[in-house]
Amino acid sequence: MSIHVPPKYPSWLPSLLGLFIAVGPAATDMYLPAFPAVEASFGTAPGTAQITLATWFAGLAVGQITQGTLSDRFGRRIPLIVGFMLFTVSIVGCALAPSLTWLAIFRTIAAFGASAGMVIARAVVRDLSEGQAAAIMMSRLVLVMGVAPILAPTIGGAILAFLHWRFIFWVLAIYGAACVVTAWRVLPETLPPEHRLRLPVAGLAARYVTILKEKTFLTHAIMGGCSTFCMFAYLSGCSPVFELGFGLSPSEFALIFGLCAVSLVGCSQLNARLLPRFGLNAMLTWVARVSFCGTCVLLAVAFSGIHVLWAVVAPLVVVIGCQGFNNANSTAGALSRHASHAGSASALMGTFQFSLGASSGVLVGFLTDGTPRGMAAMMFCGMLGAVIADRFRPRPELPRP
Repeated sequence: MSIHVPPKYPSWLPSLLGLFIAVGPAATDMYLPAFPAVEASFGTAPGTAQITLATWFAGLAVGQITQGTLSDRFGRRIPLIVGFMLFTVSIVGCALAPSLTWLAIFRTIAAFGASAGMVIARAVVRDLSEGQAAAIMMSRLVLVMGVAPILAPTIGGAILAFLHWRFIFWVLAIYGAACVVTAWRVLPETLPPEHRLRLPVAGLAARYVTILKEKTFLTHAIMGGCSTFCMFAYLSGCSPVFELGFGLSPSEFALIFGLCAVSLVGCSQLNARLLPRFGLNAMLTWVARVSFCGTCVLLAVAFSGIHVLWAVVAPLVVVIGCQGFNNANSTAGALSRHASHAGSASALMGTFQFSLGASSGVLVGFLTDGTPRGMAAMMFCGMLGAVIADRFRPRPELPRP
């Protein structure tokens, strides 16, 4: 039996994959400043727009389990192109939605399509590298992907200053169409036909069970999922906290959001430099502990009643920055033993992450009261789970770049 040796990839490929992964963060973040405007437009109560964010996360969760299987069966390019086409059409539906319910429905469908970029880009990384080399390549993706959460709310705030909130979705539709064309014309196929999996439904289910039984995958996936729970608690809660609680304008909120995003991107790049020195296992452990301490500080500030903007922003910058380490490293650790079905393992991890993310969004929506308490409590719970998972995580020697 021949052994598949991952080919060398062109230097521009991480940037291209970052562009594809960024569809999800861009579509998540660009309309966050518009929550109050969406609620006013549809005549709904404060906090109800967060339901559209929860349905978005739910669509990502369902979509990833499907997209991973399709990419292992049909290769990476075709499912990616089809996914971006579905995203683009559904985002147009969001722009034309007549009610909050229809907006939530179209957001769910759009998320299903966008999940292709998030799953398949990670699978391409695993096709081409492994272990710490995969974590470093993933960090380079995060550099490009990280531009989305920096620019997206700023673009959304600028659009709201001059135009209706629906124009935000027209901008996203243009982005989706550009990804369709780029994936079709530029993306190379990294999974050759001889390495594709052709399994019946029962075989697929058995493969997922096998992956879940592997302790290295499970503990890394739980760490990544709990970090995602923390991150999405922030994404769901930050707009009401800063716009309603502190009275910031959409453009001022975008600046705070951009500051946290800069921390995320900066730490992801620092991750690539620190990994060769300290190793993947040590980085996962210490970053989880620092992030947990940050949520403890945020929780103390929120429940002490201190209504000072910087006292909330400072621990947020630390905790969100830590996600720049966690995202790449937990993914690399989870996929380290699953080269033969990286698409399915990536999809399973993504489904778990975004299922927790959807539940986090719903919980924060219920707890929204204009204070940081609900957001802080959910972020604390997420990082507590990550620290506990780290205690049970195997420490195998992973391949170095």
